[in-house]
Amino acid sequence: MKKILFTLFLLFSINGLSQDDPAGKPSFKVFWNFKNDFTKDVEKNTAFELKRVYLGYSYKFDDKISGKITYDIGSNSSGSAYTAYVKVAQLDWKVSSKVKFSLGLIGNKQFKGQENLWGYRYVYKSFQDEYKFGASADLGFNSEFKLNSKLTMNVFFLNGEGYKNVQDNDGNIRQGVSFFYDLPKGFETRIYFDSHDAKDASAITNSSFFLGHKGDGGRLGLEYNKLNNARNYKSSQDGYNRDGFSIYGSKKLPKNYELFVRYDQITSNILNGESKAWNYNNDGSLLMFGTQYQATKGVKFNINYRLFTHDNSIINNKSILSLNAEFKI
Repeated sequence: MKKILFTLFLLFSINGLSQDDPAGKPSFKVFWNFKNDFTKDVEKNTAFELKRVYLGYSYKFDDKISGKITYDIGSNSSGSAYTAYVKVAQLDWKVSSKVKFSLGLIGNKQFKGQENLWGYRYVYKSFQDEYKFGASADLGFNSEFKLNSKLTMNVFFLNGEGYKNVQDNDGNIRQGVSFFYDLPKGFETRIYFDSHDAKDASAITNSSFFLGHKGDGGRLGLEYNKLNNARNYKSSQDGYNRDGFSIYGSKKLPKNYELFVRYDQITSNILNGESKAWNYNNDGSLLMFGTQYQATKGVKFNINYRLFTHDNSIINNKSILSLNAEFKI
């Protein structure tokens, strides 16, 4: 709590200084929710939760160089409800209209486009984030090349452990490439691949394909993702594979309302000598739907229902009704 209060004090102090320097800009984002869990035999049926708080500051040094820092305040593996992490500490250098470099603790390109099109991160993570196919930020370097008016390529080198972890003992780097193509009539497509060497094991490989559409009436996205030789993006194991797809869409309604629906399918492979998939207890499908209301700029409310059906019929399916809110500047 002392660290959080210090961070708040620091950001408010910076805000005071930024009023005299328009090149600087503070920001915050808060994810709040109330949930009612109908899952059979669940211990905690209802709860108010503050899932995430982001505090940040960006600064434009000149027309080509800018920087930003973001604190992520949320739960950690030790059980603390609110721990402050540096999520982003990034320097961007726009070398030309076609080339940009980023270094530091940077936002990943792996599923940013999918997350933006999904549009409800404060309600539920996008597929690759939710099922641990990748981290939203990591230490490293990214280069972005605008090959023409429609095609953009990113080449990156990262620690591969995510922003909450230091580099592992092996010291191997995650490297990859992604392509974004801006199709006509509001369509876009992304192809992504990365590889992460592991000590005494095959390299972890991660690939995905995404097709999306955004128009005045709403959004529609479809993605397929595959992770090889790993239990998750930072835990290598030979022959352990996972894959799955996600399809989601939203429809704009009058008076700042939206309707949305999403379906996920996540599976793992069957190892030699086994009769069931290695991650059988966590494999299954997600069905989610709800409505969003934007009260004003920076303030959103969302009521939604989600059902996760396990492939293992012995495990109770997760059934949750939730009221979510996001407020930000």
